Amino acid sequence: MKNYRRTKNGYTIRFAQTTDAENYYLQNYNPLDKETARLSGCKEKFSKEEVIAYFLKSVQDTDRCHFLIISPDDRIIGETVINEIDNRTNSANFRIGIFQSSEQGKGIGTWAVETTRDFAFEILKLHRLSLDVFSFNIRAEKCYLKAGFKREGVLRDAVLNGNEYADDILMSILESEWSELKADK
Repeated sequence: MKNYRRTKNGYTIRFAQTTDAENYYLQNYNPLDKETARLSGCKEKFSKEEVIAYFLKSVQDTDRCHFLIISPDDRIIGETVINEIDNRTNSANFRIGIFQSSEQGKGIGTWAVETTRDFAFEILKLHRLSLDVFSFNIRAEKCYLKAGFKREGVLRDAVLNGNEYADDILMSILESEWSELKADK
């Protein structure tokens, strides 16, 4: 499973490895893109120690699958993560981040969402994959809808977008919906 790797148009998605820690920090958090921080709801500045410690813990965590998105010129430009894996209910949470704004809007995120979604159902044999997206991240919500995720709830005014409140949209895709989507292709 850890040798899982997919490529498209020179981009690669593969499992993160401990040897990626330094580049993960240098290429993405030194500094973190302001728009990426806003869309993901995280702070803009992290210390090198914070990022590397988080990364190494994430790679070694047994209830998580941490993938990196690698550009054709071998830079880490994003990640997808299946976390909070619950083997009793066969469910998990999903998240994605494309770290540089210059890499957004190219279809890389859509491909990475679909690739990770397929891994969740084909390899992990999940029944349910869920996520949440902020209402001001319209491009991401469209991507998730295109990948078969469905809106299932809204946490109203749950997050801040600058000084304005915004909603946190809850979405999921079930195994049966994914199977139907794959059968239609």
